[in-house]
Amino acid sequence: MPAPTISYVILTGALIIVIFTVQVFYFYVVNNVWAEMVRRELKELTDYVADTIANLYFLANSTNTNPSLEKTLNLPLEVEGSSYCIQIMQDAKTVKGWLEAKSWLTVSSWLPPGLRVNTGDPPPPKTEIILSNGRTVVAGCQRSSSNIYVWIAYKG
Repeated sequence: MPAPTISYVILTGALIIVIFTVQVFYFYVVNNVWAEMVRRELKELTDYVADTIANLYFLANSTNTNPSLEKTLNLPLEVEGSSYCIQIMQDAKTVKGWLEAKSWLTVSSWLPPGLRVNTGDPPPPKTEIILSNGRTVVAGCQRSSSNIYVWIAYKG
């Protein structure tokens, strides 16, 4: 029969190892849950922007004139306590959102086909990367001959 001291030392060492292992897995699970919550909130934002742009596109496409439409977006200041960015990608197929401090955490929402992003030629404003800084943001759409241009930009 082994000495009781050796058994206690082995069990105490095993208990310490189990405590540290549980902590590591706990933090891993908590970080994954947090990242999933942030992804869902960012997905709501990009869906909101993409739906607004789609609605503006359908309105502009339903007329025979060349209207310039803009809608003010109601965006929150933060997502789970962090700053975020929103951008219409250059191919005009998606709206992308990500956290400013954690750029690996990204989401995207689809836009209707047939749109173009303005590259800076007037009359539509040039699309920008929108940062969550409390400034007023507008989404816009304009038909120019047979093309429909979309953008998001700061108002004013």
